Amino acid sequence: MNTFLPTPTADTKFFWEATQNKELKFQKCRNCGHVRWPASIACPECHSFDFEYVISKGIGKIYSFVVYNVAFHEAFKQNLPYVVAIIELEEGPHILSNVITNNPAELRCEMPVKIIWESYENYNIPKFKLNY
Repeated sequence: MNTFLPTPTADTKFFWEATQNKELKFQKCRNCGHVRWPASIACPECHSFDFEYVISKGIGKIYSFVVYNVAFHEAFKQNLPYVVAIIELEEGPHILSNVITNNPAELRCEMPVKIIWESYENYNIPKFKLNY
């Protein structure tokens, strides 16, 4: 699956560097407290340029998801079926990731999830599993 490893940019470098320590790092507005992803120069809520970095607990819920029974690329065939989900983290941001489960049919929106980490080459990739 190394074909699809991330290519960090100036805007995402902080995020991918934090994953090396198995941490999810986001920007938090110092003016209004909004925690945001993706990163941006200004807060989308109050337009302030003042921010700090915060580490997420990696706990959230399934906001939306899809189960793939046919791989869109050869590299993903070994993982069928696999789940791609939008995870709403407790801190507020939504992150696109995978939910790792042996039974995708059991998944529902609003189900609690927690982060797990999968290592590929020089990357730790954040993924999620059910948290009950």
